[in-house]
Amino acid sequence: MATTPPLAREPEAQLLGRLEFRLPPALGHDDEQLFAICQANRELRIERNADGDLEIMSPTGAETGVRNAGLTSDMVAWARTDGRGLIFDSSTGFLLPNGAMRSPDVAWVLRAHLATLNPEQKRRFLPLVPDLVIELASPSDQPATLRTKMAEWRDNGVPLGWLILPDERQVWCYRIGADPICLDDPQTLSDADHLPGLSLPLAPIWIPDL
Repeated sequence: MATTPPLAREPEAQLLGRLEFRLPPALGHDDEQLFAICQANRELRIERNADGDLEIMSPTGAETGVRNAGLTSDMVAWARTDGRGLIFDSSTGFLLPNGAMRSPDVAWVLRAHLATLNPEQKRRFLPLVPDLVIELASPSDQPATLRTKMAEWRDNGVPLGWLILPDERQVWCYRIGADPICLDDPQTLSDADHLPGLSLPLAPIWIPDL
């Protein structure tokens, strides 16, 4: 089984969907300034890499939007039944140990971890790593960016990450201390130990109702 995701895409699908904006070193890791920038530009999805530079993503297309909405809805339904944690959507920022601020498409965080934060911290980017991260590829995503981002989540302590590739009908599973594992054309996603009771349907991802 391969351990490096083959994320090659057709040339016409490799659209420019990300712009890097460099900040002076003195400002690069100012969390308050970053929060203010994001609040003033709510129409943009802004992240910060470990070097302190901003990465600005364009809005998704309708097909990706439908997929992501359904994915988030299914995860919220499971989390409410499970009761141990909360689901956060793609507008939520997480401050990682390496200095980056990232916003996954879907994140799940245990309530026990959220309980360690004060009210002010909960109003801003969360200074913790999620307990589950899901990234959903869109046609504008660059292969190298997707691979690097999932490895970053893993290397910063996220115990489980799923990278969903609709065009390839693949899911790549990332775990701490392990190479990624590819699932070809799975119809559901589950993890009995980490996410008991979850059976995430993937048919709406492979063939969106649009």
